[in-house]
Amino acid sequence: MTLACITLIIPAAYHATFARSPVGDPPAPDDGSKAGLLFISHGTSIILLALYGAYLFFQLRTHPDLFKLRGPRNDDDEEEEEEEEEGAKMNLPAAALALLGVTVVTSFCADYLVASIEETADRYNIPETFIGLILLPIVANAAEHFTAVFMAMKNKMEVTIGIAVGSSIQISAFVVPLLVIIGWITKKDLTLFFSNFETVALFVSVLLVNMLIQDGKSNYMEGLMLIGLYFVIALAFWAA
Repeated sequence: MTLACITLIIPAAYHATFARSPVGDPPAPDDGSKAGLLFISHGTSIILLALYGAYLFFQLRTHPDLFKLRGPRNDDDEEEEEEEEEGAKMNLPAAALALLGVTVVTSFCADYLVASIEETADRYNIPETFIGLILLPIVANAAEHFTAVFMAMKNKMEVTIGIAVGSSIQISAFVVPLLVIIGWITKKDLTLFFSNFETVALFVSVLLVNMLIQDGKSNYMEGLMLIGLYFVIALAFWAA
């Protein structure tokens, strides 16, 4: 996640250093930075996708032991795990078909949700950026949040951190670079450049999360710190 954050800082630094005074919205075609941003973004996206594939191979095949639960174990833990183990209720084709169907339905729901953002913003005078970055993630990731909280209540912090941070890694190291590559193929000028304000907000978020989760433990004070930063960023995007 830190690497993905760095790859977003570099395009912003490049634009701030080499761009001339733009006439349109950055990166404007006449500010002298667009060609360089596209070149950097395309190359960086390929590298990130390759690293994400290597990360999955590392996690699932070569070093899965590093991602298993660690720490002292007792008989109660083993009995609890045995009770939780359940046999597969669906075979692979059925599971794949169900996943495909859910994905299609979700895509239509997402299109409808995104299309309603502009109308909602105009009706209630809410900044579109605030809706996209603060409200939508809460609604869209409700199931993920519930699962993370449920695992935390069972004192399985490794699983909780994996759920909470894993989705961020997937978005920043896979989905965003993939969209840039798709835009490159379809002749759409998508880059990894974000405004300085958005980049700084991302950087401080990643910095705080890394500082708090590196020991694999948590407490209510660390949770309050993360919630406090979230509200600070929410206030900033509301004002923006």
